[in-house]
Amino acid sequence: MRKIVVGTRQSALALTQTGQTVDLLKQLADQAGLSYTFELKKIVTRGDRILDVTLSKVGGKGLFVKEIEQALLDGEIDMAVHSMKDMPFALPEGLVIGAVPKREDPRDCLIGRKVRRFEDLPPGAHIGTSSLRRRAQIQAVRPDLVVKSIRGNIDTRLRKLEEENLDAILLAAAGLHRMGWQDRITSYLPATLCVPAVGQGALAIECRADDADILSLLALLNDPVTARCVAAERRFLGLLNGGCQVPIGAYAEAADGMAEGDVQLTGMVASPDGTKLLKASAVGNVPEKVGEQVAEALLAQGAGSILAEAEG
Repeated sequence: MRKIVVGTRQSALALTQTGQTVDLLKQLADQAGLSYTFELKKIVTRGDRILDVTLSKVGGKGLFVKEIEQALLDGEIDMAVHSMKDMPFALPEGLVIGAVPKREDPRDCLIGRKVRRFEDLPPGAHIGTSSLRRRAQIQAVRPDLVVKSIRGNIDTRLRKLEEENLDAILLAAAGLHRMGWQDRITSYLPATLCVPAVGQGALAIECRADDADILSLLALLNDPVTARCVAAERRFLGLLNGGCQVPIGAYAEAADGMAEGDVQLTGMVASPDGTKLLKASAVGNVPEKVGEQVAEALLAQGAGSILAEAEG
């Protein structure tokens, strides 16, 4: 019986979603007549160590995955469970995303102290978020809002809502759902208002490209629709070369009424202050091509100069 060592960050959310993934893998393996044991290995990443600086200022891609990927390459772990939105477009040679499980809710959400909905926030309201993408998009429609940067795990940010006397905070809904804390959400931001981060709500199960045993197991966990949508988003990200320093978002879906196999992708690039915000959409049945079309449309609108200025 093979023991599979699973790498994970040590935050409560990372441990929860890794535990949920392992439980599902155990069920799928049992159904397939396979026998494995699993062991979790907690790994601290650079992004976990630097909590007093905004992500956009820390810079660099893969802040929450590099150390975990190194453990995979070194053979210390056999697979890793990541939040897809933490994954850079380019993976280290020898590593692959072996499965993309079914996506959780991809939307951003608002947790208000007295006001429940974004549209009801009073003029000059103080909003907390760790994301340049969220900041840019809400300031594009509400430049009066005062946006404050808050870092930390979900529970830390929830606490800062009260401690820092904020009117509301913005978080990814998926993390709250996975933690079972959805009752804290006062409203959801539609993707038309706030385009989610690339891969938001999805997980990436990473492993070594030459580990046929693990790849066969992970194939049982893969959700084809989610994988196709994420592929379109990630191709878009790769062409625009976006990192934490750039307000960039993309969301693909296989909506009801669309032809089988089609995905519709909406991409967004903005200046950090939200004064410039570009969007484009495309539909097609080759996800990577759809990602390319949206990236090219935004570049034609002038996204290149926004990206260059933001990376500055």
